[in-house]
Amino acid sequence: MFRLFKHYVPHAVVWLALIEFLALLGSAEAAWHIYASFAGFDAGTLGARWLPLTTFAVSNSLAMMATGMYGNEALRSMKFATARLLAAISLGVIFLSIIGFLLPTATLWRVNSLYAMVLAIAALFVIRLILTQTAGAEAFKRRILVLGAGSRAARLQALADTPGSGIAVAGFVAMSGSEKTMKDAVPREQIPNLSDHVVALGAGEVVLAMEERRNSLPLNDLLRVKTTGVHVNDIASFIERETGRVDLATTNPSALIFSDGFSAGQRISRVAKRVFDILASVAVLVIGLPLVIIAAIAVKLDSKGPVFYRQSRVGLYGEPYEIVKIRSMRTDAEAAGKAIWASENDPRITRVGNIIRKLRVDELPQLWCVLKGHMSFVGPRPERPSFVEELEQQLPYYAERHMVKPGLTGWAQINYPYGASVEDARAKLEYDLYYAKNYSPFLDLLILLQTVRVVLWPEGAR
Repeated sequence: MFRLFKHYVPHAVVWLALIEFLALLGSAEAAWHIYASFAGFDAGTLGARWLPLTTFAVSNSLAMMATGMYGNEALRSMKFATARLLAAISLGVIFLSIIGFLLPTATLWRVNSLYAMVLAIAALFVIRLILTQTAGAEAFKRRILVLGAGSRAARLQALADTPGSGIAVAGFVAMSGSEKTMKDAVPREQIPNLSDHVVALGAGEVVLAMEERRNSLPLNDLLRVKTTGVHVNDIASFIERETGRVDLATTNPSALIFSDGFSAGQRISRVAKRVFDILASVAVLVIGLPLVIIAAIAVKLDSKGPVFYRQSRVGLYGEPYEIVKIRSMRTDAEAAGKAIWASENDPRITRVGNIIRKLRVDELPQLWCVLKGHMSFVGPRPERPSFVEELEQQLPYYAERHMVKPGLTGWAQINYPYGASVEDARAKLEYDLYYAKNYSPFLDLLILLQTVRVVLWPEGAR
């Protein structure tokens, strides 16, 4: 896998994205020549139009990322990929139309972009069709050999069996007689040469999943495997890389202490993130102000009570602050005075509240908290003090999620539904820890793009 700014991306996905980027460039170039031929003017040199060509390709590539074109389901299902492709190209049309409106001199390119869109849809459809009909999802799977045959090894098998998984287990090696969970595991004594066994199975990676590593770690064998070019990884790092979350069941404090990560506090990162937060929040506040006004009027007409409400949340380093949101629940939602988890189809949510929560319009006033510095655009979801107190007692490392500012959107929000229990909070904590550990501007960009997907397709909005 490629590691881009601390975030892992499968090789096959990177190559696919590059091929489709080139297809977008080619579509724009071909469309320009077709349009020039019909209109009867000279197409000119390639160097004279590199900027509009690149703008077309980059904007549509970002739109494809935003709509989930490189997610597991889009890589496995042609039907799903086609739907997301049409949505992505539609977003690209909107973006290019805005550029065309702001740049009246770009008349020819505004017309040409329509030709380019048609060619791009055809080219990208053919690429995905060839992919699904020839290689299919298996092209994106990596074969691993698991050292271990106990409950940890079983977790890796379950991960491989998950729909859309990017791995396939080539085999298990039982490193001790006490590991009996995996029935098809080969005892270590029956393998004369571990590196030869890895090559014979066609595995590209060895994952250490022994229940007890103190006396069963074959260092000499692993060194020989490593020198043959096969990657060796432990289960905690492997699951983190494959799932985008820190697995609490296999992670220990020393693994977090000595790992490469948790650098969001560096001065350059803090300054860059703060500048982005200010610019982005001002821009979104200006653009979203009409939506806030419309939502406020709708809330006032729909139910009695104030339009906005304030609520205490826990921020950076555990410091409390107040958020401002558009009210989406009845005023008696917590009449007993006790904080209650939100749930799916929560009866306390009003008719208008149901709509603005799905569209995330109720979150827009929190941009004021971003401007004040209490929140960031991207970060873990801020929780209420009563919930934090409860979760810190029940979940390990929960306090560590407060080492970064809370955000309007985040890695957990785009990867997991709205939490309504301690178990949900545990799952979301694993994503929050991954974000805190692997923060980079690149990861923030991915989260912002994927937030578009969550808004368009309410996967987790409640």
